Amino acid sequence: MKIDVLCIGDVVTDAFIKMVPDSAHVYNNEDGKFLAIPFGAKLPFDHDEVMEGDGNAPNASVSLSRLGLNVGLVSNVGHDNRGRDIIAALHKEGVDTRYVHVNPGKKSNYNYILWYKEERTILTQHELYEYHWPHVHKTDIPAWVYFSSLSKNSLPYHDDLADWLEEHKEVRLAFQPGTFQMAEGAKRLKRLYKRCEILVLNRQEAVKVGGGDEDDINDLFDKLHELGPKTICITDGPKGSYASSPEGRLFMPAYPDPKPPVERTGAGDAFTSTFVAALAKGLHLEDALKWGPVNSMNVVQHVGPHKGLLSETELRKHLKEAPSWYHAKPIKAS
Repeated sequence: MKIDVLCIGDVVTDAFIKMVPDSAHVYNNEDGKFLAIPFGAKLPFDHDEVMEGDGNAPNASVSLSRLGLNVGLVSNVGHDNRGRDIIAALHKEGVDTRYVHVNPGKKSNYNYILWYKEERTILTQHELYEYHWPHVHKTDIPAWVYFSSLSKNSLPYHDDLADWLEEHKEVRLAFQPGTFQMAEGAKRLKRLYKRCEILVLNRQEAVKVGGGDEDDINDLFDKLHELGPKTICITDGPKGSYASSPEGRLFMPAYPDPKPPVERTGAGDAFTSTFVAALAKGLHLEDALKWGPVNSMNVVQHVGPHKGLLSETELRKHLKEAPSWYHAKPIKAS
């Protein structure tokens, strides 16, 4: 099977623990918002749900597969039952797992997620794998690479990917930076940003990467374009999203929720992967901005990042039912 999009990033099993609302509370202080539970107590919980094959790039691979693209994943698992379950779950979703490396003597990544109301707090401890760029046969060279979060010991691997992309100039890069990649800074990863066809960040991340003015969307775009990306999308939660490309600059409102969100894990991955899928299918920037919020909306109506992901037929049905105001608008110059 010829791969359309090769996704790259860490994969994990998520164990969602649904907390009883009265067992905790949320409070704010000068350092932000915190989840508080009684110290040393034995707390009841509602139920738990275990989901394999999660993570930014794996979530994107499932989303892209459901949208009709042939997708592969480059990732790492341990030599354990969890690793086998992860591979089986992705295979079931139609994701090509030939580049998922099984690491002898290592464990597969596993997260515990405290699911309180519609929000989640993730307890994570990632295994330190030795990252090695796989040999991608010339008949398997994809049209697109979708690159997202890796653990902190993976920096040389970024250079390997940049080298490979230089050798294969026909491959287009979509980049959704993770926490570690943003912490390394745009200067250290300048080869990837310069090579980038599509870059997707939220508004706060855009400031961190490009250094622009958070209150000036045009300044954010200008600073990020200086790094090299041709098309940039900046998301702003329920306020909507913005995009800039040679086609122009647009604002898109959020697609309306049919009811309050159940749980928000994977909403950003759903948006980003769907935005990329639309452009990979040859659609215009405005279409991509319309597609992304629909999949994100449906994901938060379910538990976990995969259950709510839509097929293209389902997504287009939602678009037909969209309110009249659901369309992109040009962004005014600063």
